[in-house]
Amino acid sequence: MTEAHKESSARKAVEFVESGMIVGLGSGSTAIYAVREIARKLSEGKLDGILGVPTSLRVEHHARELGIPLTTLDDHPQVHLTIDGADEVDPQLELIKGGGGALLREKIVAQVSQREIIVVDETKLSDHLGTRFALPVEVLPFGWAPEAAYLESLGASVSLRENSDGEPAITDQGNWILDAEFGPIEDPAALSDQLDRRAAVAAHGLFLGLATDLMVGGRDGVRHEKRP
Repeated sequence: MTEAHKESSARKAVEFVESGMIVGLGSGSTAIYAVREIARKLSEGKLDGILGVPTSLRVEHHARELGIPLTTLDDHPQVHLTIDGADEVDPQLELIKGGGGALLREKIVAQVSQREIIVVDETKLSDHLGTRFALPVEVLPFGWAPEAAYLESLGASVSLRENSDGEPAITDQGNWILDAEFGPIEDPAALSDQLDRRAAVAAHGLFLGLATDLMVGGRDGVRHEKRP
């Protein structure tokens, strides 16, 4: 039932989209249901004047195929509402994201969004970030090895993400991704600050203080939580 739960949470989030909005289009496997629901409402005349800001090239392609008008942050540097997924969510609505490799663009869009609605199913909930999911760290290829060593010095088990051919997976920005297994992260804010100071780190998957709403799809329907 996981896919049904994902879809139900995404459809609930789209209820907050209003005509005339600039909408961030998330890249996750759950967020894609929201993209399809927005397209459906546009085609049926239930929404109009929507402009989407895609958070990955894949979502940009999908949105164009569905007929969603798109824009850029150059033309619209502030986004009214973004709907995106997450790999792990704690009780304070802090997130780990980046399983799909779009964390840099997702974080840029999240930071300029007035409202960030995260859509997940119950399997993404966790008492402590890092319990269920490794922390993705997007790095410049030039400096990936020192950053891997740095993450290991902080206690992580690190692997370079690879594609199906065994080559480094390349992000939309031409970077590589290190997956850092920390286990439960005791102080996400402190770790975020440490990673933000590293020159070769383009982005990391700790999304702190960005989610305003959480839609959790489950057996009993969709639960809506707001940031404490």
